[in-house]
Amino acid sequence: MKPFVALGDLLMPRTCPVCGRALGLEEREICLHCAADLPLTFYWERTHNPMADRLNAALLDMEGMPYAYAASLLFYDDDAPYKMIPRRLKYENGLGTGRYFAAMLGRYLKESAHFADVDTVIPVPLHWMRRWKRGYNQAAVIARAVAKELGARCREDILFRRRSTATQTRLGGEERARNVAEAFAVRRRFRNKSGMTPPRHVLLLDDVFTTGATSAACFRALRSVLPEGTRISVATLAFVEE
Repeated sequence: MKPFVALGDLLMPRTCPVCGRALGLEEREICLHCAADLPLTFYWERTHNPMADRLNAALLDMEGMPYAYAASLLFYDDDAPYKMIPRRLKYENGLGTGRYFAAMLGRYLKESAHFADVDTVIPVPLHWMRRWKRGYNQAAVIARAVAKELGARCREDILFRRRSTATQTRLGGEERARNVAEAFAVRRRFRNKSGMTPPRHVLLLDDVFTTGATSAACFRALRSVLPEGTRISVATLAFVEE
């Protein structure tokens, strides 16, 4: 296999998304130096953590709902080069990079008492027009790899984005919430709960968690059709600290 990797590197050199250095034969998607300093959150080990607290604050109006778990693989900082990991997936067609780090996230979640029983993984959907322009949904790339590690079903056919929304990147917290309010819905055939076997624990997947507005909007759409005993948790590749 290594001769083929070496030949591929001659034709199209692989580079580390963090430092830009050419990768060696033994390195996959990230160089050993940058991998040693990955800014892992370890939130999968903590029931209460800043990401979960932010998600639950966004869901505060849902009375009687149990505390929702949330975890991310990495911290995202605009001033740190590790931001290029989710950015390579989202903007540079870096599907291999996305799958590699999503699988890493999946392995950590599988070892966690909070996420090991996830049986259904659902990606945050893109509007069909944006997906057509990009060619793929980055959240679905992550969801498939995480589901494989967890031995769970990946369901891309349940949630959909009913309207195109402005990018969340330049919006503040309240603006983000208004932007995605009621933007997501469950497909008609699942609304009567007959279109799927009721899951025990659903994991909602996205690439980056900032204010929690998008995750909360998807959470509400799923909560409206899932049985009362079904838990919903959230996971992402990266978490933006305040």
